[in-house]
Amino acid sequence: MERKQFSLGDVVMMKKSHPCGANEWQIIRMGADIRMKCVKCDRSVMIPRSQFERQMRKVIRQADPGKMDIL
Repeated sequence: MERKQFSLGDVVMMKKSHPCGANEWQIIRMGADIRMKCVKCDRSVMIPRSQFERQMRKVIRQADPGKMDIL
């Protein structure tokens, strides 16, 4: 199985939606754990990379290298 490609600042779709109803998350930290921020309500969660790779469906928007609105 091919590993999914994602990078810092990408907006991804996950299998389960956030309790606020949004299904889009922005990746704001990468390492052994992935921290992502809900696009709708700006809450952030941190999950292990292995769990993130299993639950990620697809990359919705690639990060713009010139402009990163993480903080």
